[in-house]
Amino acid sequence: MKSQSPVILGVGRTKFGEHYEKDPESLIDEAGLQALDSAGVTRKDLDACFLSDYFLQVTNKIGLEEGFFSELLELHVPMEKNRSFSSALLNACHAIQAGKYDIVLVGGMEKMTDRWDKIRDDLMLLEDPWSYYAGCTPEANHDLLLKGYIKKHKIKGEQLEKLYTALAQISVKNHQNATKNPFAQYTSSITLDGVTNSRKCACKSLGLFDFAPVSDGASALILASSNAAKKCTSAPVYVLGSGSATDYITFPARENRTGFTASTLAMEAALNQSQIEAKEIQLAELYDQSTLLEMLSLEDLGFCETGKAWLDIYNSFEDYKGFYDIDGRKLFVNLNGGLKADGNPLGATGGAQIFEIVKQLRGEADKRQVEINGETPKLGLVSELEGFGTKAYIHILGRNTD
Repeated sequence: MKSQSPVILGVGRTKFGEHYEKDPESLIDEAGLQALDSAGVTRKDLDACFLSDYFLQVTNKIGLEEGFFSELLELHVPMEKNRSFSSALLNACHAIQAGKYDIVLVGGMEKMTDRWDKIRDDLMLLEDPWSYYAGCTPEANHDLLLKGYIKKHKIKGEQLEKLYTALAQISVKNHQNATKNPFAQYTSSITLDGVTNSRKCACKSLGLFDFAPVSDGASALILASSNAAKKCTSAPVYVLGSGSATDYITFPARENRTGFTASTLAMEAALNQSQIEAKEIQLAELYDQSTLLEMLSLEDLGFCETGKAWLDIYNSFEDYKGFYDIDGRKLFVNLNGGLKADGNPLGATGGAQIFEIVKQLRGEADKRQVEINGETPKLGLVSELEGFGTKAYIHILGRNTD
């Protein structure tokens, strides 16, 4: 399998945050140059580019992103645009595996803060319009999901308090991880009281500190066939398995309303392709658009028993050592701070997740670097969603499959 797996040669990214002073082209230029330098190749080596963004047509009036990128690189190679970074990477992997190309660039960018006054309406393009007209905001979908979860699993009393504490601990943990990430949007720690007080202020189950922010930024990577990679790197990071699946855009119409079926199906496909079991995964960058989604991802992806992830999280924080202790196994989650603290510039988000896993597998994550039993981790996973669980992508990365 390793002989056929695409190889990530290098990665790059910008700091996420509010970049009013930079245009989208300069952001992707910065991330792309980092990726090329990291890979040890030049733009002339690229056979094609796969790009991602959700809203540049709306936020920055850029209608054909491929043309701007062609101008930046002074190249006329094939370029294709996708919404999410994970989607762009999946298509790049397919092209490499089909033998179409040897070396490609995958890049993502977003500039959302240029349109603060309209961005919430723009985001509704990713949700079911009929739910929106009925007053169901994106945050309301998270609230409905949480209420359904509590009802289905009959969580109440002291157990319910532990669940809410576990969700707050996720936010505190991700902000703490981001204090070591120089690219993160927020690099300050927060407290459990801060999270719970924000919920009280909003009079909601989930408050300000439970949700990821609106962000600007860019990310990029260089992907190569295994044969081409042999000439470029002695430390390959393989894309061992990938999966994607979909679900109804209308959340109330879904059969499963206490998790994301698309995530489970995408995980099954990625595990099947990689011939790896979920319990072997050591690192995971999960799509924590809210603290609730990080908790549910642990169940949807098979790391925790359905209905019990909150308890694994709560127990892990009784003597927290930087990882979730799940049945005696260590799982490091969202070491870059997750979407919650690292930031969430939609089209670039998945690239930042890949960036973190690649850096960790190479032992290049500086202050964030973790070791497992005294060794650099071997296997990591990235999950990304489009919409409210409407599309799910999983990529499993490994530095060694022997």
